[in-house]
Amino acid sequence: MKSSVRRLIALFLSLGLCVPAMSLADLTVEEAVPSLPAESTGVRVKPQVKLISSGNPISAEFFCADPTAVEYNGRLYVYGTNDHQQYVEKGANAENTYERIKSFVIFSTDDMVNWIYHGQISTSLIAPWIIASWAPSVISRVEDDGLTHFYLYFSNSGNGIGVLTATDPLGPWTDPLGHALITPQTPGLTNCPQPFDPGAVIDENGVGWLSLGGGVAPNGTDEMPGTARIVRLGNDLLSFDSEFAEIPAPYFFEASELNVIGDTYVYTYCTNWKERAAWDRDFPLPTTACMAYMTTKTPLDPESWVYRGECFKNPGMSGFEYSNNHTHMHKFNGQWYMIYHTMALKKLMYIQGGYRSLCVDPIEVDEVTATITPTGGTQRGIVNSIAPVDAMQEQNAALRFNAAGLRSFGLGGPYSLEAGAWFAVRQVAFPEDAPAAMLARVKGKGIIEVHTDALNGEIVARLAFDKGCVVRAETLAEVTGLHDLYFVFSDNNIQIDAWQFVTK
Repeated sequence: MKSSVRRLIALFLSLGLCVPAMSLADLTVEEAVPSLPAESTGVRVKPQVKLISSGNPISAEFFCADPTAVEYNGRLYVYGTNDHQQYVEKGANAENTYERIKSFVIFSTDDMVNWIYHGQISTSLIAPWIIASWAPSVISRVEDDGLTHFYLYFSNSGNGIGVLTATDPLGPWTDPLGHALITPQTPGLTNCPQPFDPGAVIDENGVGWLSLGGGVAPNGTDEMPGTARIVRLGNDLLSFDSEFAEIPAPYFFEASELNVIGDTYVYTYCTNWKERAAWDRDFPLPTTACMAYMTTKTPLDPESWVYRGECFKNPGMSGFEYSNNHTHMHKFNGQWYMIYHTMALKKLMYIQGGYRSLCVDPIEVDEVTATITPTGGTQRGIVNSIAPVDAMQEQNAALRFNAAGLRSFGLGGPYSLEAGAWFAVRQVAFPEDAPAAMLARVKGKGIIEVHTDALNGEIVARLAFDKGCVVRAETLAEVTGLHDLYFVFSDNNIQIDAWQFVTK
């Protein structure tokens, strides 16, 4: 560290002030303010909402739905419809009618177990012409300026599709068109009364594609509504380079999604709630409101699409409440996952409003034949990390597996709403040389106890503070190997932004 920075830190300490906020890695142990002496708080922890040993839903705090995802710099960024906005504005027991939703939520992970909530994309501020914003679909590519550009397509209520762009997965986002990309009046969509729920993909040739649709065509039937569409995007990804073509999707309802596996285009969608009639197809009749899929090698040829069957059950068939669904299929670090929504969090909170929550489970995909093994969601979800959290590196305190009694804004770590609030980080890796201390950037006045493996587990560190600063706490127990960490707050309105263990 530069000597001038060291002198500034020394000045703060000599005045009894806290070290200014900076990277924990820029501090030596001696420069962090020692934690205040403190006995165990003995605070009664807030009861769990999300089951303590379950990965689903991925957030115990936010209602969200209709997932999409993109990988960037080793992290998977997941975007969803912000049901929480409707929940806040309408109330816990109001019907979720979606009209207040004018933003998206963002989560990210690098291990599919611990997730960071990054806040919201305020669509109504970026694109004030919208009616509402639902069901995003995100793609990215490196462009001539050397930057990765992100394109976030979304449903403008049920009245069309808009698009936002950015050069970072967290934004800032802009409205490149100043109006909708697609409306019911767009040429070629005469028989598609609800051109919404976009599903975007870029194929191996760098060509962009967009699927969409909803409603029933004038000549449509329950078995063949006739409103699923696909179009080839222009090179700017903001225009069209083909006519709109029909995807003849049986019992089509909504939730269009596209993937490309090798040279095969895979279209997934949610089937409708209509009664099924017997048919003579090679695959079984799709069940009500399940996710089904079709494949082709020539997307603009309706006759080339082959119905392949179901790929994901309705949540009600997997131990959740029955509801619609909207899935995103994604390959990350060599494993395929299905990201989807359920009513799990709403049920755990004992509320009546139909607010949805994001879940994720691994799935099996045969990439040679583009075959998806039919499966369904689980309440357990993913609990084993594919990349354990490094205890000796600075960690964003927004990273967590589970939590209760906290509030997050996406601009830092969590605030406690009451004494006994807590959050958990799953599978934290400690070296054989056990750490001697813990550093943390904190705010407020109180104590944060760090337990291993359970809410009442052994206390490895006790952070005590009475102002916002970087504090250092001696470890109270030797800890090596792999452990879950539980951070328990003694009071309301205290915050932790970052944490890290050190060996000296």
